[in-house]
Amino acid sequence: MADLKALADAIIKGDQNTAVEVTKSALGEGTAAKSILEEGLIAGMDVVGERFKKNEVYIPEVLIAARAMKSAMEILEPELVKAGVKPVGKFVIGTAQGDLHDIGKNLVAMMLKGAGFEVVDLGVDVAPEKFAEQVKDTDTQLIGISALLTTTMPAMEKTIKALKEASVSAKVMIGGAPVTQGYADKIGADGYAADAASAVDVAKSLVA
Repeated sequence: MADLKALADAIIKGDQNTAVEVTKSALGEGTAAKSILEEGLIAGMDVVGERFKKNEVYIPEVLIAARAMKSAMEILEPELVKAGVKPVGKFVIGTAQGDLHDIGKNLVAMMLKGAGFEVVDLGVDVAPEKFAEQVKDTDTQLIGISALLTTTMPAMEKTIKALKEASVSAKVMIGGAPVTQGYADKIGADGYAADAASAVDVAKSLVA
C-alpha cells in the first residue's frame, strides 16, 4: 500500500520532490486517484490551513505547501478525470475592478484547489460584467471577489448587481483586508472569509 501519510507530510513540509515521487509511486501501485487526493493532498493542505488559522505558520509556508500540492496535482489530475472524480465545486475568483493586489486571491485559489475545488482564476481588476459573462451558462457554484483597497470595495457591490441582472445563480463570497462580515451582509454577498483557510470552510459550507 502506498504511504499516503508520507504524501500529506510532504505537502505540509512543502517538499515538492517527495510529493511528486510519492504521487507517482502510489499511482504506479494502483492506488485510486481519489484516495491519493483525499488522504494525501487534501489531508496535508487541511493541516496547513489549520496551522495558518492558528498563526503557527505564515503565508510563505502556505505558498510553499501549495506549490508542492500543485506539482503533485499536475500528475494526479488526468487520473482523476479518467476515474470520473468530480471536483467538490466550481469556483471562479478574481479581484474587484480597480484592484491589482493578488497575493490574498492567489492564496485563496491555491487553498481551494487543495481542498478539491475546480478553480478558474480571472486575475486582477475584473470588471463586474466580466464576472457575469464568465459564469453565465456555466455550472459555476461559487464566485470569489477580493479587494485590498477600501476604494475598490464598491466594485464588489456592482459585481453582485451585475450577476443578479445576468440571472447568475452562483453564490458570491467576498474577502480582503478592509472587508467585513457587516459589509458582506450589506451588499448581499452569500459569504465572507477573513483569511484563506476560513475561505475554504465557507466555500465548503456554501456548496454543501
